[in-house]
Amino acid sequence: MISGEKSVGAANTPISSLGKEPQLTDLPNIGKETARLLGAVGIETVDQLFEIGSVGAAARIASFRPSDPPCRMMLAGLEGAIRGLRGHALPKDERETLWREYRSRVESEVDT
Repeated sequence: MISGEKSVGAANTPISSLGKEPQLTDLPNIGKETARLLGAVGIETVDQLFEIGSVGAAARIASFRPSDPPCRMMLAGLEGAIRGLRGHALPKDERETLWREYRSRVESEVDT
């Protein structure tokens, strides 16, 4: 795989080898419901998710669905999708760093 190339699945299959435009549901951790939720907040393609990032996507979901904002596992799942691995495979310190960044972003959006 070329350095920096986007990949999917546990085997880190390069997206370019799928032979089609990848769908959000081709990524690990992204099922139909999460893909629907991402679409509802304007994230409809793999490239958009990669560009916005897990924290940005989670913050959009929190704004869209304030009564049921993303939890730590959803945030880890989104980050895992971007990295091509299962969310629980992220090291705990990285999951905690993402959570702090997400909470900070959500709290700053509430203050503005």
